[in-house]
Amino acid sequence: MNYLEFEKPLAEIEGKAEELRRLARATPEMDVEREAAALDRKAEALLKDLYKGLSPWRKCQVARHPDRPHCKDYIEALFSEFTPLAGDRNFADDQAIMGGLARIDDRAVVVIGQEKGHDTRSRLERNFGMARPEGYRKAIRLMDLAHRFNLPVVTLVDTPGAYPGKGAEERGQAEAIARCTQKCLEIGVPLVSVVIGEGGSGGAVALATANRIAMLEHSVYSVISPEGCASILWKDAEKMREAAEALRLTAQDLSKLGVIDRIIPEPMGGAQRDRAQTIAAVGTAIRAMLNELSGRKPAALVADRRRKFLSMGAKGLAA
Repeated sequence: MNYLEFEKPLAEIEGKAEELRRLARATPEMDVEREAAALDRKAEALLKDLYKGLSPWRKCQVARHPDRPHCKDYIEALFSEFTPLAGDRNFADDQAIMGGLARIDDRAVVVIGQEKGHDTRSRLERNFGMARPEGYRKAIRLMDLAHRFNLPVVTLVDTPGAYPGKGAEERGQAEAIARCTQKCLEIGVPLVSVVIGEGGSGGAVALATANRIAMLEHSVYSVISPEGCASILWKDAEKMREAAEALRLTAQDLSKLGVIDRIIPEPMGGAQRDRAQTIAAVGTAIRAMLNELSGRKPAALVADRRRKFLSMGAKGLAA
């Protein structure tokens, strides 16, 4: 297991327990289970203590944890008959955004999401979840398809932001993001979104301009990364902790502001500690949001989306 910086004391205790059990396996006559169980209890108590009041910066670290389930994991576990569709019919296929036709239970949907990859090769192939213009144009194509055939759209958001490279800018990165956001607002089908890790800047908004938005408990969603914010405001990226506090990027803050509609609980210690439980919880939330929007007419869905984003932030200001 990969441990975060603030989890190092926990890594030491869990490591000792595992070392004892490994020693016992090598020497069957040794009885270390009582001591190992005591270490397990100590580790469990420490885990609860570490996660009972995570700071915004620590939530950023958890949201970026390499062992968290990613878009591909959710699609494989929650959706059946997934048929991936590739390319923007203009330039290329962007591997940072995956999507296609699928079923959740007996409901046909279009699912689109940002995939970061799980090892060095796949992370490079997926560009760490940072989409180029062709990725957003692929998403637009899939949303047009969903609108044409009256299929609900499910988006899974997990990106540090859109790719800021020279080639992406030359091919119209800002225009592609804007048009993808516009397409989210236009389609006359239910659109639900779940922030499963990082929701970074316009790169995330382009897929999350939805009728209903959910966030995993320890995911984050912000206009800029804490490091980027600190670099701009204080010319010092090391002030990311202060920036994370100021950005109000946690699911709890965004729920108060009315930016998101529901928070999906994570297992103690984060999604990476029990991937199956997390994926099941996300599936339950997606089904609930789709059921809530089922049967609404296209014009009502578009009006609902427009109303949601025009009123965004008013809840927090009123409080």
